[in-house]
Amino acid sequence: MTSNDWIQFLLVVVALAATAPLLGFYMAKVYSNQKSPGDCVFSPIERGIYRLCGIDPDGEQRWRTYAISLLMFSLVSVVVLYLFERLQGHLPLNPAHLAGVASPTAWNTAVSFLTNTNWQNYSGESTMSLLTQMTGLTVQNFLSAAAGIVVAIALVRGIVRGRSKTIGNFWVDLTRTVTRILLPLSILAAIVLVASDVIQNLGANHVIHTLAGGHQTLPSGAIGTQEAIKDLGTNGGGPFNANSAHPFENPNGFTNLFEIWLLLVIPFALPFTFGKMAGKVRQGIAVLAAMLILWMGSGIAVMLLETNANHAIGPGVTQKASATTLGGNLVGKELRFGAGPSALFNSSATGTSTGAVDSMSDSYTALGGGVLLFNMMLGEVSPGGTGSGLYGMLILAILSVFIAGLMVGRTPEYLGKKIQAAEMKLVVLYVLIVPFAALGFAALSIMLSSGRASIANPGAHGLTEMIYAFTSASNNNGSAFAGFNGATTYFNTTLGFCMLIGRFAVMIPVLAIAGSLGRKQTVPDSAGTLPTDTPLFATLLTGVTVIIVGLTYFPVLALGPLVEHFVNHV
Repeated sequence: MTSNDWIQFLLVVVALAATAPLLGFYMAKVYSNQKSPGDCVFSPIERGIYRLCGIDPDGEQRWRTYAISLLMFSLVSVVVLYLFERLQGHLPLNPAHLAGVASPTAWNTAVSFLTNTNWQNYSGESTMSLLTQMTGLTVQNFLSAAAGIVVAIALVRGIVRGRSKTIGNFWVDLTRTVTRILLPLSILAAIVLVASDVIQNLGANHVIHTLAGGHQTLPSGAIGTQEAIKDLGTNGGGPFNANSAHPFENPNGFTNLFEIWLLLVIPFALPFTFGKMAGKVRQGIAVLAAMLILWMGSGIAVMLLETNANHAIGPGVTQKASATTLGGNLVGKELRFGAGPSALFNSSATGTSTGAVDSMSDSYTALGGGVLLFNMMLGEVSPGGTGSGLYGMLILAILSVFIAGLMVGRTPEYLGKKIQAAEMKLVVLYVLIVPFAALGFAALSIMLSSGRASIANPGAHGLTEMIYAFTSASNNNGSAFAGFNGATTYFNTTLGFCMLIGRFAVMIPVLAIAGSLGRKQTVPDSAGTLPTDTPLFATLLTGVTVIIVGLTYFPVLALGPLVEHFVNHV
């Protein structure tokens, strides 16, 4: 890594340190119904929405009602988005006269954007009309991100409340998340991006005639506004096929760093929200520390792996000379960013539930791509997606105190709530459901000739491509190895099912845990209580997270990235 790579890494860390606590404490006020900045602007808007939709802002819901509201809202959302795609050829704002999207692709895309996955089996500039992009996909970018946050807030309420049968109101939480957090931040981010040369217009594509007598089509669209919520909401679905590697989405080094910050700011802010709502900020900092260790470890690892060139690059070229003269592994990377910042972007994108990439992960070194895969296998907690990162880490915190209780005889409690059999059954379901979907569907696909036909590269790398696809879908990430062809009816369908399982089969146990803990009386700490706001607990939480992933996924990691690495280095 060069000094420039380290400087850019430190700039991201400093920007997060300066902004995440402020945003986190602000969100705590929003979800605690406390007076917060912007009330005079947001409150009238929200009251109008409540009246229009018949919502009682003072009414709260039990966890089952909260979950049913989430599921029904999601059902309506996926149907509406599917119809937008299928009928776009008959709808306005379609200057390129694009036809309706084919049914398998429309299904996959609707489910993908609903679940905050944003897996894309299509080229945005040649498939989706402006209306579909702006009114369909972008709206879901807001709503899917908000859904993740409100589930995390419901779990926080269950943990911090005592003897409460309710965990909040889904409709109020969703409205406030969009109006007070996502929309204002997206507007500010879009202004910064457009001022930094990201395009923003409603025109048709431009056909440019070249000096050689050919022609080139330059796409147009409302890119700045889509890019803002794409990154801020850890969505990842770009309007262009090249995603954040496209110069119209990510034109320069500044926008690249700014978009990395957008990916990370809400996931890193939510632990502060948790600590503030719990009345114990140090509890949130312990969770934050575990997230930070995992993110920094993976980010630095991928940057080192990609900036230190493979010995196989160039005959007789030494490792040091290769890294110096060639800039490391630049295959599949934009020269305007370089290997180091590109690696940091993709590591942050896989550490969150963001499918955005500014370079092709398929062309990373075997171990570099393996770390990206490992990030997703962590369950998106490093620091995870908007909301999903926090509730994932809190579930692992509950698991950690239970394991600690088994090992050293401590009472399994978390913030004064006893962790008993009912909660642990739900925790085990949460931990197992995603690996079951990812590895099960991957194994089935490898056994089918139609599944193997989508693998472009034989051997260990081909296995990694397949595992990466289902891990990405099941963890609602959305990034992919470019050598894998997911645009088939079989993969459109199976990957869509994995996205649904990875989203809702996880959210429901989280809400059930919130309801179970919320009904319990908070008990005071005793001599047998394990402190959960210390560096020791943050270390335990980090270790449990890594061990759970290791026990679950190590065999497939060994057969994929590790085998490829050793084969290429013999």
